[in-house]
Amino acid sequence: MSQWYVYIIRASDQSLYTGITTDVERRFAEHKSGRVGAKYFRGRSPEQLVLVESGYDRSSASIREAQIKKLTREQKLQLVG
Repeated sequence: MSQWYVYIIRASDQSLYTGITTDVERRFAEHKSGRVGAKYFRGRSPEQLVLVESGYDRSSASIREAQIKKLTREQKLQLVG
């Protein structure tokens, strides 16, 4: 069973994108390439990984991602420090 990560990326418009992956560096590179990254990054570009949480399986990573996405912007900013 592979380890899953929950991550948050700060975009060029200062918005925050949350996702999950088994390889954070590869996924960030995919987002930057624009070809296989999220549609979210069309019209804005990923600037910086601001949070990576580890120790999840696929199910718990999806649950944590959903929890983070429900937070307000202010709560997300507190989370990323």
